[in-house]
Amino acid sequence: MCIRDRVGRGGVGDPRHTVRREILHAAGSLFFRFAWLGGEHGSMTSLFSFSSPVDIDIRLEDEHERKTVDVKTVGASKETYPVYYDGESVRGSVVIQPRHAKKLQHDGIKIELLGCMDLLYDRGNQDEFLALVEDLAPAGEVRDAVTIPFEFRGVEKKYESYQGINVRLRYFLRVTMHRRISDVVRERDVWVHSFRLPSDSNHAIKMEVGIEDCLHIEFEYNKSKYHLKDVIVGKIYFLLVRIKIKHMELSIVRRETTGSGQNQYNESETITKFEIMDGAPVRGETIPIRLFLGGFDLTPTFRDVSKKFSARYYLNLVLNDEENRRYFKQQEITFYRIPDNG
Repeated sequence: MCIRDRVGRGGVGDPRHTVRREILHAAGSLFFRFAWLGGEHGSMTSLFSFSSPVDIDIRLEDEHERKTVDVKTVGASKETYPVYYDGESVRGSVVIQPRHAKKLQHDGIKIELLGCMDLLYDRGNQDEFLALVEDLAPAGEVRDAVTIPFEFRGVEKKYESYQGINVRLRYFLRVTMHRRISDVVRERDVWVHSFRLPSDSNHAIKMEVGIEDCLHIEFEYNKSKYHLKDVIVGKIYFLLVRIKIKHMELSIVRRETTGSGQNQYNESETITKFEIMDGAPVRGETIPIRLFLGGFDLTPTFRDVSKKFSARYYLNLVLNDEENRRYFKQQEITFYRIPDNG
């Protein structure tokens, strides 16, 4: 506006118009140089954005030889994580590389190994069950790329990692470079498998289900606790059949419970189901059950983790009659992980 007042309102052929155009062009070029800071290689950064002044890479020992798992995350995407076990040390190194070949002042660098439970509907409420810290460097400056080793020895990992509908049990490494203006933080997740055998006995399950004067069946499973690659063996025996059953199926259901009291949430998910009978059974008939667990998306059973989370499994037996009525019976079973099938 000031420029326009000074040069007046001359037309295109007026010398004052040329002066005004050159001044505006120069001002625009100056603004462009301030707004975008670019180098010889064409990379440009907004004047009002703040990129990290340093690259930080967390590298794990033997990570290329270590077992990995693919875990479903938000949406349909998957992430690959290295697997660690309860009691195993976590070792590696942190590579720090200042950008633009400039020295970098900092107020100290540390690495943490953290384990926490995140309730996805209450992201501000994080329950931390593991917190280990190791100082990597005191306050000073970094001029060139530097590699700093770290080690957390014999770490007790209380729970197995879990990614569910409403909850996540997560283990991760966090590197923090403290700086006066803003800390630089990098994180890397690891996945934990835990071999914890059930403490009590593993007895067979025998139950009777019936509708008075209509249906009486007895079913039996060979045990109540199974490892994740086990085989569920059982049978169903029809003692009385006075209704016309046309279909029977068995399913494995995972029930995830989070929160407590009025803030408790329950989510049920059918992991797999299969047909065990198609047609009408007769009195005295026995239907065998043989279900191989390998290949299904199963986890060990979780019970009352921090009094906020459980993941339990059930065998769900469903019968359908010719009038499309459904009869079902649910029985809880326990899953656990063993090393040979880790």
